[in-house]
Amino acid sequence: MKKTSKGVAPASNTRAGGRSAGRSIMLTSGLAIALAAVLIPFYWLVIASTHSSAEIFGSPPPLLPGDQLGENLSSLQETASFGKVVVNSLLIAVIYTVCAGLVCTLAGYAFAKYRFKGRDWLFGVLLLGLVIPNQVTLIPLFKMMADWQWLNSYQAVIMPNLALPFGIFLMRQSMAALPDELLDSGRMDGCGEFRLFLRVVLPPMKPAVAALAIFLFLFQWNDFIWPLIVLRDNASYTIPVALAALQGVDDTDYGALLTGTAVAAIPMALVFLALQRHFVSGLLAGAVKE
Repeated sequence: MKKTSKGVAPASNTRAGGRSAGRSIMLTSGLAIALAAVLIPFYWLVIASTHSSAEIFGSPPPLLPGDQLGENLSSLQETASFGKVVVNSLLIAVIYTVCAGLVCTLAGYAFAKYRFKGRDWLFGVLLLGLVIPNQVTLIPLFKMMADWQWLNSYQAVIMPNLALPFGIFLMRQSMAALPDELLDSGRMDGCGEFRLFLRVVLPPMKPAVAALAIFLFLFQWNDFIWPLIVLRDNASYTIPVALAALQGVDDTDYGALLTGTAVAAIPMALVFLALQRHFVSGLLAGAVKE
């Protein structure tokens, strides 16, 4: 006869609790391993940035902070004018994020909420831009910048990718979930189209705009090939180009190189931490329709 007193739990509940605990342990262990795999390279990058090249390639490799951070920063400033390079990258990335964010948001709104001839065909052509490699457009873009006499200028880096296909696609999908009735009520209250966009459309789109801003900033901050082609002198270099220029054929100051890499990672981390609470919700916006 089975015991039914309150002090004895059913065997089925005990087995279910054991399986649940086992799954939790496996999940926690897997997440811990994945977190370690992500953080260990960053930890070593920070540690290596405080050592000289000889110490970095020593045996065993350094695992604790050294005392060469100041010397590495001085070497960066002397060889690459790194302070100017950081300002260049920040200025270009911020201007690009604001301008491209406005272009992608307006284009996404137009594709989602306006009806015009050829809209679907034009959006399909836009989606082709997601599968065309960027290298295909380098030569015609370079010729265009040369004809406009924009080489070695900020606008040559910023302008070609303002209408980023992925950004327009992301905003179009997010704004497609916005109720048309909300826009109609704004028009009935006397809102013009631009005021309607600012006061009615943008406020509920803040998560999607934050996700777009992260993508745009990281895209421009990490871009290497295009700035390398159009920027001609050291004073106008961005961080990826300047760090690549530090790598010599016979000799490379890896301490300074890794210090510059660590410094370059700081703005990316700050932007993501500032906007990360909107990131997931922004990516999922428009994914589920009622």
